[in-house]
Amino acid sequence: MEAHRWLYACWEVDSSLGNFSRRLCRQDYAIETPLQKSSTTMDGDEFYEVNISIESNSKIAAINFVLKDEESGSWYQHRGRDFKVPLMDSLQQDSNIVGAKRGFDLWSGSLGQLSNILFKGEGSEYKDKEASSDLEVSKQKLRRPEGFYEELPIVKEVSVHNSVSVSVKICPKTAKTLVYLETDLPGDVIVHWGVCRDDSKKWEIPAAPYPPETKIFKDKALRTLLQPKEQGNGFGGLFALDEEFVGFLFVLKLKEDVWLNCMGEDFYIPVSSTRSSSLLRQKESTSMETSGKTAETNTEVSSTVYTDEIINEIRHLVSDISSEKSRKTKTKEAQESILQEIEKLAAEAYSIFRSCLPTFSEEAVLEPEVLEPPPNICSGTGTGFEILCQGFNWESHKSGRWYDELKKKASQLASLGFTVIWLPPPTDSVSPEGYMPTDLYNLNSRYGTIDELKDLVKKFHEVNIRVLGDAVLNHRCAQHKNQNGIWNIFGGRLNWDDRAVVADDPHFQGRGNKSSGDNFHAAPNIDHSQDFVRKDLKEWLCWLRSEIGYDGWRLDFVRGFWGGYVKDYLDATAPYFAVGEYWDSLNYTYGEMDHNQDAHRQRIVDWINATNGTAGAFDVTTKGVLHAALDRCEYWRLSDQKGKPPGVVGWWPSRAVTFVENHDTGSTQGHWRFPSGKEMQGYAYTLTHPGTPAVFYDHIFSHYQSEIASLISLRNRNKIHCRSTIKITKAERDVYAAIIDEKVAVKIGPGYYEPQSGPQKWSPVLEGRDYKVWEAS
Repeated sequence: MEAHRWLYACWEVDSSLGNFSRRLCRQDYAIETPLQKSSTTMDGDEFYEVNISIESNSKIAAINFVLKDEESGSWYQHRGRDFKVPLMDSLQQDSNIVGAKRGFDLWSGSLGQLSNILFKGEGSEYKDKEASSDLEVSKQKLRRPEGFYEELPIVKEVSVHNSVSVSVKICPKTAKTLVYLETDLPGDVIVHWGVCRDDSKKWEIPAAPYPPETKIFKDKALRTLLQPKEQGNGFGGLFALDEEFVGFLFVLKLKEDVWLNCMGEDFYIPVSSTRSSSLLRQKESTSMETSGKTAETNTEVSSTVYTDEIINEIRHLVSDISSEKSRKTKTKEAQESILQEIEKLAAEAYSIFRSCLPTFSEEAVLEPEVLEPPPNICSGTGTGFEILCQGFNWESHKSGRWYDELKKKASQLASLGFTVIWLPPPTDSVSPEGYMPTDLYNLNSRYGTIDELKDLVKKFHEVNIRVLGDAVLNHRCAQHKNQNGIWNIFGGRLNWDDRAVVADDPHFQGRGNKSSGDNFHAAPNIDHSQDFVRKDLKEWLCWLRSEIGYDGWRLDFVRGFWGGYVKDYLDATAPYFAVGEYWDSLNYTYGEMDHNQDAHRQRIVDWINATNGTAGAFDVTTKGVLHAALDRCEYWRLSDQKGKPPGVVGWWPSRAVTFVENHDTGSTQGHWRFPSGKEMQGYAYTLTHPGTPAVFYDHIFSHYQSEIASLISLRNRNKIHCRSTIKITKAERDVYAAIIDEKVAVKIGPGYYEPQSGPQKWSPVLEGRDYKVWEAS
């Protein structure tokens, strides 16, 4: 484990700087120290420790720290917050203090040895108490504790990977349906099972014979103890069903209080399709021996049945991956294997479907072909061919007429090939950039008036560009103080009180429920679990859709609240496209970025999954890996351990919005600026790869414009989309190369690469500083 700790003087904490301090703690104010093995042992157990020396005359009031398990990536905290070790009695009222909770009058002198083990917490950042008593604390006589010792248990989750598989076939001798179930679960595994006759899935007990070790359970089900397999580890059981049954139902019992089921439902294995397919294939074989014409007819029927069988297999696989994910017993490797199998089956079914379609001569086509747009797969995810433009930077508000200025560029942006534009936050805000909103219905901002905003959206629609509004839902600045002088009473049309603020926001004394995410310390964090809050926000978002004409959303700081609430908002507004900003630190070891960033992209994927896939997310993982690869000439980083892209685009490309820079990372803020001079390598990657690429305003209107336009044209010409296939052909120290959809080859880095000619020949079409792109002839 590693201890992350930082020191601070409590009387210097200013609540108005909460957000600023929070960000710096993760980069500049935190010290990362590996724990060292201690010479002390107890009952044979090993201990690890870290010693921190503090000068006796120091004004440091406390030490805050958390623990990180490098093996699992888990963070361990105390009651969901950073652990606090007091060095002065001014912090004795803090509920997160370790040691005696009384005053420090009994102690004097320097701090003694500390040995602690912590609870695993829920949060990931420091959450201090409201510093409303700072003045009183400063007047107290500060004393230091002599020492204390406290132990707390640690809870470490260890994932166990097991599987359950079911196969179904028809016995040719008895015509019975044979269901074979096997598992590698340890210990005694009991199957509670039954059968059903129709889609109602009503349990019945079939007639004997039964497998060995089978008993009737309460006249409702059969319970069978699975037997050890003859070869290899694990257990199995064979169940013979009569032909009148259409389904096999079961649940697994491991212990008295441990049951396994399928997302709260019984496991259901349909068996009727297997029987129908088997009988039809037998009929086809017989017909082919007697009559060629009959054989041809039956072959067509068999193709249909076979396609249905493939569809059923896909459904079974989807059910399998869903149920196993719910139980958390399936490894990522197994889940990816299932997804790959689904892709193969789908391709096979489509091939059969295409082979059955009738063909027509050109003369028979009387009307010209009409190209229909691709279907919208899911609200919030677009068509898959979107190219996003961020239509502002951190300084855009300063002119006061940004809407009018951007309106003049609408036709040019359309000609460059952009299909979606992301506009800045529209509401009145304490900060001029718009990210500290107050009255949500007041759309006269530093960027322009509400009428100018309407005209801008209308203009973009005229040139066939969809418009995303920047919705800041996590926090909102209050307009009035409560009786304690705290800013938590809101004004305007949504005049909420402190019930709309989460209870664990340390600065704003909310009376709502506990936050469902990370707190943003510069403004009151909104409690989305409140019915009236969600109702008001849905009405506001729907109003923006109808009044302004927004087509979708860019969602700010979605780490602050549960993705399920986002799903609620998106279901209510049915956006064309939606993307969330889930930005946190990548994984590092001793200051160097890890090659394996699975834990980081998993957090983003978990948020997308919480929205039920109704929104995408900015692929922060890919940006971070590109940073390290290009800045350090370590292009091998752009391939993960399985030869796939290392970001979200490698796992869920249809929900990954890739980007090189934005108003936070670049512009005049520069929080995480892309390696200078290598921006076009980044765009050569994002604009040729799967995912939905986003391009930053500052790069569009710069000397990069012609190169970016050429890459967008190439992407559109070859119909590259968010789900395009990718084959990484080279990932070495100084070069990365990949082939996309067998149509486009790209290489970035100073090293040499040329795509090998095979069925297709490659022609270079675009070349720049350390990047090159080819098209298949």
